[in-house]
Amino acid sequence: QVRLVESGGGSVQAGGSLRLSCAASRFSFGSTCVGWFRQASGKEREEVVTIDNNGLTNYAHSVKGRFTMSTDDAKNTLYLQMDNLKPEDTAMYYCAADVRRLGSDGWFCPRPLQYWGQGTQVTVSS
Repeated sequence: QVRLVESGGGSVQAGGSLRLSCAASRFSFGSTCVGWFRQASGKEREEVVTIDNNGLTNYAHSVKGRFTMSTDDAKNTLYLQMDNLKPEDTAMYYCAADVRRLGSDGWFCPRPLQYWGQGTQVTVSS
């Protein structure tokens, strides 16, 4: 059974940094569909960063230049480095993953992704 476990959340002041980790069991992040999502209280879940069908990394406009997603294949861990945090970044953060699927137009990442972690809370104070 695939399991994703996030860690690294916490409370920071605006301008601070956090690095979230997502450790996977029974799943390899290499060449797969991965992403980070967040959901603030009372709001819908939104994409923070995802890998698209072409294998390119797409960041939400609100985090571009401040957040960086990376993987450590040896540790089978996905990371989200978050710098220059703002109060509006406050949310529960989730990692998600899935395998690529082969469709009539080629390989694609399904939506929604199949595997999700339990989330880690990030709180940014002003």
